[in-house]
Amino acid sequence: MSDGKVTIEQRENGPLVVKNLGNLQLADGTEAECKPVMALCRCGGSSNKPFCDGSHKENGFDSAASDVADKDKVRAYQGAEVTIYYSPLLCSHAGECGRRAASVFNTSQKPWIQPDNGTLEEIREVMRACPSGALRYSETGGEGETLTDAAVSITIEKDGPYRVCNIPVEAGYWADGQSEKKYVLCRCGKSGNKPFCDGTHSDEGWTDGA
Repeated sequence: MSDGKVTIEQRENGPLVVKNLGNLQLADGTEAECKPVMALCRCGGSSNKPFCDGSHKENGFDSAASDVADKDKVRAYQGAEVTIYYSPLLCSHAGECGRRAASVFNTSQKPWIQPDNGTLEEIREVMRACPSGALRYSETGGEGETLTDAAVSITIEKDGPYRVCNIPVEAGYWADGQSEKKYVLCRCGKSGNKPFCDGTHSDEGWTDGA
């Protein structure tokens, strides 16, 4: 009998099995009807996305992750009052940082993160909006903090990953500073950091066909 706890299970070379979820938001902003047990596609091939239709059996989906420990390097950008921490391994390339605080997060400047170019509230807004947890912040000298306003939920990003908040998931490797408060799960089947997204969908121009 279920205890009502929301969980995500990985099926080897198969879907993500989600139990007891109350809020699954689709890419168009609408909410899907949640069943007690749902199988979500993560091979990128289902014709019934976000749900699994068995395509993983036909397309040879491999759920194994690569050895990513050598890529797990957190970079610290120290300002006068705030230090911003960035984990490239976790970044899903959602671009919320540049949209919300371009003076702080700008890839055309070096370094691309400059904390002193923005206000604390602007930086906190970016931390809350970053879906992957790749960005954290602290008062300079403190420990990095992951911010989220979301409740227990899964949100589907258009042509991107599953954005997950406050749901435990078992994974072979958790990156330095990664938090269950929020993370992103691969939906295209191409990530080298499965079950997590590493931005490969963006690099390769993957679309969900919806």
